[in-house]
Amino acid sequence: MFSHLIIGSNDIDRAQAFYDGLLAVIGAEKGARQTNATGQQRVFYMHKGCLFGITQPIDGQPATVANGGTIGFQCDSPEQVRRFHDTAVALGGISVESPPGVRQSPAGALYQAYVRDLDGHKLCALYRMKPGESA
Repeated sequence: MFSHLIIGSNDIDRAQAFYDGLLAVIGAEKGARQTNATGQQRVFYMHKGCLFGITQPIDGQPATVANGGTIGFQCDSPEQVRRFHDTAVALGGISVESPPGVRQSPAGALYQAYVRDLDGHKLCALYRMKPGESA
């Protein structure tokens, strides 16, 4: 359904260092840096056919976070969810909501962890558990 997701940052160098380390947990390569036609710095990550980007705002205003918004990253196991969470915290992110664990949803059992990145964006690491699987 989605082709890409791009978020804003007020410190692109700091954001790239955070996401280079964090997204390595799920197998993404380091971000590719570029400058767009109007001079803003951007960093792009490609992984499993998905594009995630970080940019300095094009309108010149400070980057802000979405109230109520969450950016989800698919993980391959509960252990990878925990590593994603712990890596984010080690890189300066903040653990939010409940500790990593199983949550029930209409889609079944999900193993999830939530953190905020250095700019305040809420991130979710998610693993869809198989029927009968325990964490």
